Amino acid sequence: MGDSIKSALIWLGVALLLLIWLPMLAIRRLFDRDKAFYKTGKLFRKLGKAISKINPNWAITISGRTDIDDREPYIMVCNHLSQADIPLISNLPWEMKWVAKKELFDTPVVGWMMKLAGDISVDRRAKDRRVKTFLQARHYLNNKCSVFFFPEGTRSRNGKLNRFAKGAFALAVREGVPILPMVIDGTQNTLPKRSWKFGEAKHIKLKIMDPVLTQGKTADEVDKLRETVRNRIAKQLGEWRNKSIEEVDNLS
Repeated sequence: MGDSIKSALIWLGVALLLLIWLPMLAIRRLFDRDKAFYKTGKLFRKLGKAISKINPNWAITISGRTDIDDREPYIMVCNHLSQADIPLISNLPWEMKWVAKKELFDTPVVGWMMKLAGDISVDRRAKDRRVKTFLQARHYLNNKCSVFFFPEGTRSRNGKLNRFAKGAFALAVREGVPILPMVIDGTQNTLPKRSWKFGEAKHIKLKIMDPVLTQGKTADEVDKLRETVRNRIAKQLGEWRNKSIEEVDNLS
């Protein structure tokens, strides 16, 4: 089967899943009395898992701390390589509110579902975007639901690790919530930008690292915390790729 036909069939499957999931999600939200819309969000994450399962090009191995309780909230952070990261990370059996740019929420169907699930929209042009993001995130943390950030802000163009913004780490320190670092690799070119064709089959790895505690830390320690987490992620990428940290780090 040619790549074009295979990709077309995968997209057809994705479209069918979206049409099935939207009314399911709307009904689930209607009866979800949890202040964090926990059950609605968890149903939405299962869509990501379903999308990843119908794609024969995506085989994911998950390792590390898969035993966490997602109702003991964390600030979850991960490197970002591809749009495929989102459905693949959704293979984790947890609910976590995703912090994402406003443009995604404006997308028909997918954006509607993100709103139903209670994900956090960030308008990058708004002057008060940081305050609004923190307030929404605090609401979920206070209602026993984790919040997920890609601290690089956007996916890496060359597979190397970009600079981490400090927002997620400042929030974790302010709220006294542990950080749960993750690292993903193998999604580069699985969903190429500006192309509807899926890339070649990849063995994708996702590892959940040990939590990093923040209780007792101060605002002066945010930068050090950010670099500690980023270095751990860079080290794991280097080990997987048999490269030095400098070779996987865009800041080196």
